[in-house]
Amino acid sequence: MSIETTFDEEQIEQPGTCTAIDLMIAPKEHDLGGFSVRRALPSGKRRMVGPWIFFDHMGPAVFEPGKGIDVRPHPHINLATVTYLFQGEMLHRDSLGNELAITPGAINLMVAGKGIVHSERQREEVKAADNVLDGLQLWLALPEADEEIDPAFHHYDREQLPSLSVDGAAVRVLIGSAYGVQSPVRTFARTLYVEAALKAGQSLTLPDGVDERALYVVKGRLKALESVIDQFSMAVLHTGHTVTVHALEDTRLALIGGEPLGDRHIWWNFVSSRKERIEQAKADWKNGAFPKVPGDEVEFIPLPER
Repeated sequence: MSIETTFDEEQIEQPGTCTAIDLMIAPKEHDLGGFSVRRALPSGKRRMVGPWIFFDHMGPAVFEPGKGIDVRPHPHINLATVTYLFQGEMLHRDSLGNELAITPGAINLMVAGKGIVHSERQREEVKAADNVLDGLQLWLALPEADEEIDPAFHHYDREQLPSLSVDGAAVRVLIGSAYGVQSPVRTFARTLYVEAALKAGQSLTLPDGVDERALYVVKGRLKALESVIDQFSMAVLHTGHTVTVHALEDTRLALIGGEPLGDRHIWWNFVSSRKERIEQAKADWKNGAFPKVPGDEVEFIPLPER
């Protein structure tokens, strides 16, 4: 998805008030025309958590008949995108010729590598009726050795991803390893992405074993020691601490993390360890050097003039 990647220094960020939390981030809302996203990463004081460099919560957005998501073709380099829906459907097309409906619970991993173009729209039959979209759009920085690999697209059905009960909480291990199970999703660095649903009053000890972790509350409210984590908030956790969260109401959470990869530059849809690579990508998109998306060759998002 093509999303403005500048961040607002006025975004609310506060040091954690307990030994479990290093930083609390209240994402900034961005209007994308017809629906809003809440951006937690990058932020003014925290640009990455492990390899994760971008974290948007899309929606929940309710569309009237005839309306929906229409993100025109746009490019990426040197990163991998992860699309995960809680509700609704999106139609993915890319310059490799892939065309697939993204549905709730599945993981869609698009590896940009040396360059890819994609669009995210909705099928006309989906837009014909009232429809809701709710999900996460995340980007992973690639290790320097993998930044220029060939682009690829990997789809993992909901049933392929491990689900288990941990102390009564419903847990899904989407990427990486946690609670004794391993996700089949391809990784390039040590990466963690776990989803959990807690009923009010339930507790969950979060998995560790990675250098950096952050917790996002999709809906509900959590408490970690004396700190309350509200809906749509991200808590960056202290490294090396075992953290148990308690649900103050029915709650869905997303936990991301992994190994740090070092500094990355980010401009529009481009992420790279090298500024000159981003400048080259700008010129390539402006000059039409990126490949087209089969079935979606006409429209495109122009290079921002800034």
